[in-house]
Formats: sequence, structure tokens, C-alpha cells
Amino acid sequence: MKTLPEKAKGIAHGKIILMGEHAVVYGEPAIALPFRATPVEVTIEKIPTPNRIISSYYQGLLCEAPRSLNNLSILIKTICNDLNQSSDHLSITITSSIPAERGMGSSAAVATALVRALFTYYDEQLDASHLLNYVDLSEKIAHGNPSGIDARVTSSDVPIFYQKGSVFEPFTLNIAGYLIASDTGVQGQTRQTVKDVADQVKRSPDQTMPIIKRLGRLTLQAKEAIEKNQAVTLGKLMTQAHESLRQLNVSNDLLDHLVETALSHGALGAKLTGGGRGGCMIALTRTKKEAELVSNKLMEQGAVKTWIHALGADNEG
Repeated sequence: MKTLPEKAKGIAHGKIILMGEHAVVYGEPAIALPFRATPVEVTIEKIPTPNRIISSYYQGLLCEAPRSLNNLSILIKTICNDLNQSSDHLSITITSSIPAERGMGSSAAVATALVRALFTYYDEQLDASHLLNYVDLSEKIAHGNPSGIDARVTSSDVPIFYQKGSVFEPFTLNIAGYLIASDTGVQGQTRQTVKDVADQVKRSPDQTMPIIKRLGRLTLQAKEAIEKNQAVTLGKLMTQAHESLRQLNVSNDLLDHLVETALSHGALGAKLTGGGRGGCMIALTRTKKEAELVSNKLMEQGAVKTWIHALGADNEG
């Protein structure tokens, strides 16, 4: 019989949609990057009392947690049942640096870290396929019909190229540079912006679909730029993508201002990321020093938080 540890830990990280948001809904490709600048850690400890959860969102008994945490409750019970283990007497501490509702994969990252922590706690092997199945289950409970990209990227060390109806394709992040993510402090409006773009497609397909097709072409060109270590080209493609997203009316004044701020202070490119009208924007620089300058300027001009992430050959872990 196994002797279980008193404590176990699981980790994950956020994700960034580099290119292709909104267009991916219409069959165009998208690229998502693992964003290790926003780590998540889940710690599980054995306790004599009923299950409890400790997080910035909720602290207390798991059985009394708000409905928005049902995905975690069901995930714990499902895994423990599959492993033929008791799901009682667990203290679950969630430490996340990912802001919620910003399009950075917060719920998937927490689920990924929780699955890893539970398997470590029960001293069971966990392969990538089972991990994704469990995280997909959690995401379906939390979001209804997710694309699955968050589950894959928050547990991955490489970018994912994704096209609706096809497989998720990992590829090498072969590019030197630094990515700055900047939080507007405003919750993203993905559900509303997706609906508004759909309405725009319905009303004016001849004007709207070419914009969506262009975003798809830019994404393909961005993948090639990454694979060939062409940071300058990638930056230009990002900025062009932001302009197309503006034409789809999913940006707003603050996002546009932060994009212009980054570009005017040396960024190779900048764009919104995710659903838009809030959430985050991203910018690309050659060096860490340039990234720090852009980060500081973004904070001066209205961002509430920034993160700097080394890409490819520059990645320092």
C-alpha cells in the first residue's frame, strides 16, 4: 500500500493568443503561446477536517464554494474516483498570477495545476493525454464549449498552431525577443465581441470576411516568421493584425492607446490579445532592456500590470 505524502504541488502557466483571435471562429488559423511569466501553483495538503479551498477568489469549505468553482469540485471527485482514492480531507491552496477574465487561460491553468497536484499527491503517473482529458472536462463545466486551446497551451512549453476542425499543432518557438503583456484592468468581453463580429459578418459579409481572411494570412506569415527567427517581420505582422481587429470593432480607446504607446517607444509590433474591448495587449521587443522601457511606459499610460516573457533563444526559464 502506498504511503501518501502530506503535501503535493502542481504547476501551470498562462497563455497568450499571439495571432488569429476572432478569425479562428471562421476557420482561420490562430497561434497561442505558453506564457510562463504568469505561473499558477496548486498545493494539496492532508487535513483532518472537510475539504477546504484557499485562493484569492474564495476561502472556505469546498462544499460551500460558489457555483463558479463547480468545475474544480467535480474535477477533484472525478479524479479521486478514477484513482480509487478518497476525495475527503484535502486542503487545496491556489496561487495564481493570472488575472481572471483577461483571455490568459486562468481557469485552464488552475485546472492543469490541480490535476498535476492530485496525481502527485496520490503518487500516480500522469500522461499528457489524461491531463488534457481532465482539463477539458473542467473547461467544459466552466465555459460550455471551449476550443480546447487553453487546456493545451497552459500545460505546454511550445506554441500551438490551431485551426478549427483540425488538430492542434505544436511547433518550435524559434525566435529571439521579448514579449510584454499589459493588462488594461478591464475584463475582456469575449462573448459579446464574438457575437458582435458574427452580427457584422451577417450584415456586411463583403466588407467583413476579407478582414477575417487577412487575419488568417497574417497568422500563417507569423508562424513562418517565428520559425525563421524574424522578429522584425513578426512585429510588423502583429501591428497589422491589430489594425484588422480594429476594423472588426473589437478594440477600444485604451487598447489602441497602449498599442500606440508601445510602438512609439521602440516595440517591433503590438496588438490586442484575446476577445478585446478590455483584457490585455501585447508588444514585442528585441531586448530585455527595450522590453523594460516599453513596460514602464505602458504602466505610465494606463496599464494596471505588465509582464515580460523571454521568447525562444532568449528564454531564461
